[in-house]
Amino acid sequence: MNQEPVTSLKGIGEKTGALFRRLGVETVEDLLHDYPRAYDAYEPPVAIGQVKEGGMCTVCGQLLKTATVRRFQNMQVIVTVVRDLTGTLQLTWFNMPYLRTALQMGRVLVFRGRVVKKGNRLTMEQPEIYTQDAYEEKMSSLQPIYGQTKGLGNKAIVKAVAQALKQRQLEREYLPANLRKKYELAEYNYALEHIHFPSGHQELLAARKRLVFDEFLFFLLAVRRLKEKRQDVKSNYPMGPVKEIKQLQKELPYALTLAQQKVLAEIERDLESGLVMNRLIQGDVGSGKTILAVLALLQVACHGCQGALMVPTEVLARQHYESICELFSAHGILKQVVLITGSMTAKEKRTAYEKIAAHKADIVVGTHALIQEKVVYDRLALVITDEQHRFGVGQREALGQKGEQPHVLVMSATPIPRTLAIILYGDLDISVIDEMPANRLPIKNCVVDTGYRERAWRFLEKEISAGRQAYVICPMVEASEMIEAENVLDYTKLLREKLSPGITVEYLHGKMKGKEKNRIMERFAAGEIHVLVSTTVVEVGVNVPNATVMMIENAERFGLAQLHQLRGRVGRGQHQSYCIMVDGSGEEDTRKRLDILNRSNDGFYISSEDLKLRGPGDIFGLRQSGEMEFKLADIFTDANLLKTVSEEVNHLLEEDPSLDQEDHRLLRERLEIYLGESYERLNL
Repeated sequence: MNQEPVTSLKGIGEKTGALFRRLGVETVEDLLHDYPRAYDAYEPPVAIGQVKEGGMCTVCGQLLKTATVRRFQNMQVIVTVVRDLTGTLQLTWFNMPYLRTALQMGRVLVFRGRVVKKGNRLTMEQPEIYTQDAYEEKMSSLQPIYGQTKGLGNKAIVKAVAQALKQRQLEREYLPANLRKKYELAEYNYALEHIHFPSGHQELLAARKRLVFDEFLFFLLAVRRLKEKRQDVKSNYPMGPVKEIKQLQKELPYALTLAQQKVLAEIERDLESGLVMNRLIQGDVGSGKTILAVLALLQVACHGCQGALMVPTEVLARQHYESICELFSAHGILKQVVLITGSMTAKEKRTAYEKIAAHKADIVVGTHALIQEKVVYDRLALVITDEQHRFGVGQREALGQKGEQPHVLVMSATPIPRTLAIILYGDLDISVIDEMPANRLPIKNCVVDTGYRERAWRFLEKEISAGRQAYVICPMVEASEMIEAENVLDYTKLLREKLSPGITVEYLHGKMKGKEKNRIMERFAAGEIHVLVSTTVVEVGVNVPNATVMMIENAERFGLAQLHQLRGRVGRGQHQSYCIMVDGSGEEDTRKRLDILNRSNDGFYISSEDLKLRGPGDIFGLRQSGEMEFKLADIFTDANLLKTVSEEVNHLLEEDPSLDQEDHRLLRERLEIYLGESYERLNL
């Protein structure tokens, strides 16, 4: 049942099935693991005198008058007023005349809805209506809020999930009983049901703890499997330093920082050691990881071998390809560079494959198309992946299987505290570039409230008139009936109205087709788009030195490490850059948290502060950091659990390295499924 298409559920035809596919939901199993992104809590009613504009709110009071129906254009507007001891509040509904009979003067009812300001008056629009007893019952429950798409609202998704849970095939419990008892972990089927429909915070926390434990457990078991395969493997490609590297370093228009020199020495030592290199380079955006990658690739090429550089987006692959070609051309380096991306024509790909197989290519740059079966290398000695956290365990394993045990170097601009990096990248040695080049201008930061928006837009215009470009980040793709946050589609329309007519504003988000995303990024990189309104999909992806403003709406919805990552999209050129973080919460604690970014541009300091500040309460409403391949787990919020699971994995594998014991067999089967899914995501 669980592997059947989502259209097998009652009421979901082809049209609705296509909308679910837009959300990445193909099967009933996918739907069960499409976890809510937030929960709507039915809070106790507040005094009417304390009601503020914006956000959901509940009041309880007596109706001052029987509802009246007014006609406005083609709409029927139902209006009444509710009062309690602290004040009065106007209530309005649109095109719902049948409510009049329920809304009689003198009735005491509970109203829940969004409050807006009309003129000088606060009005609650389209509120739900409850008797006091009915609302009492609701107060003990949490309603799931899912990621939505146009034409597929939250109610329809809730209904489909409820049906899937009722009809699903129950899973056999695969965690050993002693493990569940030791950490007080809920049974798997219970956790799956209650992550969707918890009756309260405690149930939600119990369900989430179990599912996060599982995500960390399978990820770390897979990482340990990789480590065993890679540890102390003799290399077929030991290679010493070459004069071309020293020469190119002398000719570069800048000197490498001491941190870069230290990491380069570690790479050279690995390549010469006679063992296969498995190294992670962690360094803030702009710390100079790319030049180290190029020097390592050149060293391999000078030894008559091939090297490959894999990046997460096609636009970035093209940029790297062009910049390496320019660098080699400028310095008379006669090594051939070839590009491979998914959107190339069949003929272009065939030509590239032939060059690689015949060793007419020394260095290959591309997306994960590099590790498809059709690509046959000749003496592939080094594989480098950029933005490592975008690639899952499957890619990490597949990379190592290309060629005959090539050296592996992975790079990440995501600042993760060292204690966590050692756990997450257990199969890799870690190098850190903790110094920025002297010529980089620090980004100027400010945290503002929503009242600053108009001034921020004027500032955007000023920068654009000086020939610069800007990013605006929103947490949502489109408007949601449940979540109060800025969205990309509406914000793009708004900016087109608010900014001068000559300014080109376009949008970008993860639900767009690959070709469309590439086209937008290429136009932005070429300077044809002045303002790019986007979701966090731009976190990695393209280098635009001309972009000088990063404006982040609803900054309170992101983790500090992710905000820092987004900020790193600007400050890449010679002009002063700015990051404007708009706090839509108005809360003192949020302002203090965001102020850390105001004070520092050091990613490692920020990530360690993020670690200190996050707690279990942050699972409500704070956006997941999106690291690795976790759906629920957040490496900052769940850092303590990650450390616990890591220790447990050590015990488990010491006691039973192959998971052959009777009470571990179901766990091993589940691990095989997990690894299979990790490969499937690669289309291998």
